[in-house]
Amino acid sequence: MDQTTEVIVDFVDRTGADTVSQAVLHDAKRLVVDAIGCAVGAIDSAPARISREIARGVSGELSATAIGLPKRTTAEMAAFANTAMVRYLDFNDMYFAPKGGGGHPSDLIPTALAMGQALGRSGRDVLASIVIGYEVLGALAGTVRIRERGWDQGLNAVVAAAMIAGKLLGLSKEQLGHAVSLAIVPHVPTRQTRVGELSMWKGCATAGAARNGMFAALLASKGMTGPPEPFEGFDGIKQLVTGPFDLALPALPESFVIQRIHTKYRPAEYNAQGPLDLILRMRGEMPLDEIERVDVETYWLAYSEIGMEKAKWDPRTRETADHSIPYLLAVALVDGEVGLRSFTPERIADPALRPLMSRITVAENKDFSRRFPAELLTRITITSTSGAKVTDEIAYPKGHARNPMSDAEIDMKFDALVETRGPQDAEACRAVRKTLWSLESVKDVTAAIEPLGQLHVS
Repeated sequence: MDQTTEVIVDFVDRTGADTVSQAVLHDAKRLVVDAIGCAVGAIDSAPARISREIARGVSGELSATAIGLPKRTTAEMAAFANTAMVRYLDFNDMYFAPKGGGGHPSDLIPTALAMGQALGRSGRDVLASIVIGYEVLGALAGTVRIRERGWDQGLNAVVAAAMIAGKLLGLSKEQLGHAVSLAIVPHVPTRQTRVGELSMWKGCATAGAARNGMFAALLASKGMTGPPEPFEGFDGIKQLVTGPFDLALPALPESFVIQRIHTKYRPAEYNAQGPLDLILRMRGEMPLDEIERVDVETYWLAYSEIGMEKAKWDPRTRETADHSIPYLLAVALVDGEVGLRSFTPERIADPALRPLMSRITVAENKDFSRRFPAELLTRITITSTSGAKVTDEIAYPKGHARNPMSDAEIDMKFDALVETRGPQDAEACRAVRKTLWSLESVKDVTAAIEPLGQLHVS
């Protein structure tokens, strides 16, 4: 195997349930609870229905639960369907590496739960595999900036998913190396997924990565070999996709990636969390009918991701709306909050919002860009029809690792999401949550995931 693969494999091989502290496991449990709440909240979404329809028609020896599907499906399809649900609301976690790369590591959690259930693994083993997945994704995301080269975050997620599945399968180092290669060589996704008017695939791209990563590990477990130099070989990832980089994964990190994760307080793209906190704080300082313009200054990533393209001023899909600063700020100003009801087709298409959106400008502040990702700075200036101005700024939105949600707030978010399902399902979900908070003591993770198959769907 090449050097990069060896670094990944060595870390995965030496890290396990006995090397991860209780404090780190607790952070993992927080994010599992958060992710499952997000998934249940999205159970009736179109991607969830499509995924379940496919999952319903397949079965296999390694089987697992897709949320809302009473009969088990294959572990791969369960991972795909559940990841699509975790991502749909754009309400799950976020990670920014010190050099600025990032992603949504909780997209990996359904892989661990599905493979853990299929193999009858303990909750502690599953939690440890999640910690490993977060670390691999974080190391890759923090080493090379693929977004600027036109590639999507699934490139990192597919490797991390393969390592989660491979760890739970008990693969040897040689097999783990083949799993890395079989995951990344055939699955190099472009960033077209997140450009312009966004489709359902925006929330399913990493679901595809999860499924492909698990399949790669299963192939390796049966003896399939992959190209020996996926990163450093001729026409490999470094030559064609990322450019040169040196990956490091220390034996025992000073702090694990999973301890530096940001959670979301509102269902919107992460870089919108600060602007939303800010506009809602400023909202009462000027009557809505007196607002002449709203000027937003932010760092490059926020500007380019959710405030630059023309489509963001006239969103036609939910996926575009939750990635649009103009839409999100307009809804916040009019409604006084951004929540699940902010993204109904009727609200997104509401013509009454367009005049206000047209008065919102978004621009990069180069000083803010230089200070990213240590600070997520946004400044908003609201100007009235009389010329009066109100200005405020924010660096650490609610849910940021430096302004974290408490365990109680994670539970409140979970409850708000599952209560949309009605009393019977909400009660079942709260029982699952209780199990998840003690997951390290569960002998078979099936107890935590199987009840979610019985939830009612539209």
